Amino acid sequence: MYRAVTRNIQITVEPYYLAEESTPEDEQFFWAYTVSIENFSSETIQLRSRHWHIIDANGHTQEVNGAGVVGEEPIIEPGGSFQYTSGCPLNTSSGIMTGNYRMQTDKGEFFAVKIPAFSLDLPDMVKTVH
Repeated sequence: MYRAVTRNIQITVEPYYLAEESTPEDEQFFWAYTVSIENFSSETIQLRSRHWHIIDANGHTQEVNGAGVVGEEPIIEPGGSFQYTSGCPLNTSSGIMTGNYRMQTDKGEFFAVKIPAFSLDLPDMVKTVH
């Protein structure tokens, strides 16, 4: 499990390999990851956008930007949380993801929340952040 805290907003990520979706002989590897966003601040926040860096074992980087997550822009009250699951395909058997969410307070202020860097490794590999 990987965790980061920005302005009392805690992001926790749990990645896992999906062997049934992957075809290693074709260099297609697929991971899912579950993200929990917990609001320990005193402000109501809304997740407006995401920015990801996805880096495979060969160093190839893909950037992903978009509104919200999984088609939602959740509002998270103080003490509340939001959880979602998404996925990531790679052409290598390992990689890393990192990024940030752009949040907005109920007063209209925008700020970035760090997503912790996390490894995408096969289950029999030692888990490390590259």
